[in-house]
Amino acid sequence: MNSKPDGQQSKYQLSKETAGLRSTDLLPHNLSGQAPTREFLLKVVDILVDYINDVNNRDEKVLHFKHPEEMLRLLKLDIPDEGVPLQNLIDDCSLTLKHQVKTGHPRFFNQLSCGLDIVSMAGEWLTATANTNMFTYEIAPVFILMENVVLTKMREIIGWKGGDSIFAPGGSISNMYAFLAARHKMFPGYKEQGLHSIKGQLVMYTSNQSHYSVKSCASVCGLGTDNCVDVPSDERGRMIPSELERLILERKSKGHIPFFVTATAGTTVLGAFDPINEIADICEKYKMWLHIDAAWGGGLLLSRKYRHPRLDGIERANSVTWNPHKLMGTLLQCSTIHFRENGLLISCNQMSAEYLFMQDKLYDIQYDTGDKVIQCGRHNDVFKLWLQWRAKGNEGFEKHMDHLMELSEYMVEKIKASPDKYYLILEPEMVNVSFWYVPKRLRNIPHSPKRAESLGQITPVLKGKMMEVGTLMVGYQPLNELPNFFRNIISSAAVTKEDVDFLLSELDRLGQDL
Repeated sequence: MNSKPDGQQSKYQLSKETAGLRSTDLLPHNLSGQAPTREFLLKVVDILVDYINDVNNRDEKVLHFKHPEEMLRLLKLDIPDEGVPLQNLIDDCSLTLKHQVKTGHPRFFNQLSCGLDIVSMAGEWLTATANTNMFTYEIAPVFILMENVVLTKMREIIGWKGGDSIFAPGGSISNMYAFLAARHKMFPGYKEQGLHSIKGQLVMYTSNQSHYSVKSCASVCGLGTDNCVDVPSDERGRMIPSELERLILERKSKGHIPFFVTATAGTTVLGAFDPINEIADICEKYKMWLHIDAAWGGGLLLSRKYRHPRLDGIERANSVTWNPHKLMGTLLQCSTIHFRENGLLISCNQMSAEYLFMQDKLYDIQYDTGDKVIQCGRHNDVFKLWLQWRAKGNEGFEKHMDHLMELSEYMVEKIKASPDKYYLILEPEMVNVSFWYVPKRLRNIPHSPKRAESLGQITPVLKGKMMEVGTLMVGYQPLNELPNFFRNIISSAAVTKEDVDFLLSELDRLGQDL
């Protein structure tokens, strides 16, 4: 990586004795390399701490945008035949962060996962240093026990006594775990005999606003996407229970086997919450598995003020996906899948690999997790969450959830106060605020589909302008018949009312003449 102009000394300069050394001069290659190892790592920490300061400095840009071709010329990412000196590596680290989007910046509203929680980050540093796998108590005793405590706590918050859970690499895989467990519970012969064990076509159901991973699951797990039925949603993006029942009966009349329903608690675009109790009634009536994808909205379980009515009935689900790396602000990745019934994970996924999961170990093997997951190697995602939860406590997380929701309500109030400049698409249930920006030339025109089309054309242009100036980032997308609109996300603890004010004024500054 070409890290600095010729003749310019790096801001993060190693001593002359260390700068020219190679990685082989550090631990563990060189047992006498404690001093250069320490100097090298402390210099990396200097880079990281400076970056953290920049992330929290509102005078710093969210990004310094460059097109891919320009970025490739600047960075020179070639892999060399011979390893480079340590100073080059330090410069590489510095330049990498310089050109990275600051997702922890208080004016980054682009993704569901925003912010940079310092305690969670410290936990991730320790996790990387420990560098252990999560398949047995033998290899990760402290982390395995932490995982057991944290997941038990999360199930209690859902409303269950007992059950089972596991950390998974993202909400998509968590949803897949739910599907696999449901199929195994209802058709236990599938594990050994495959499709021949099921006398009919399995069918699953999900809202037409759900995350694409649900339909992907149908593809990957052998149902086919034609057998993942989209259930219509209402004008607020919530599944319509009567439509779910109609579509179940329609497939049953063809001899198919409806068996699995995913209800979404916090849809990706609108942040909508499907009516869980009504859907649970239907699932019980037709003996179907109910999975709740609360990857996004699960954090509101921690808020007495906002949990109800959004998540009412979640305790009736058979399984729940909940991603702390989203609303709770835990560092990526941190996704969990929870089951009301204990024993399903091990029964569904166990392969009894004798070279890893021996039954005659000197400790209680019930703590070993490796044989109940579809992975073998599994990253330690618990420590950063456990440390963050220790720091905040239940009360701290509740205040965090309430703060994010109150800021979103404040943004809605500000948008409503300037109806000439902003068009609120719907009243949000969560921190997703969906709206159009209205430039001057369209402000005196009554709203209509044609005007909406024009606003949709303006949206990506305005997004491009904000990226070029680098002062903020807000995501956009179309949805059904709606052309492109902004979807603002407030999930960072760093955001204040002043940042919301800046967001709206900056959009007006950049877009009024479009």
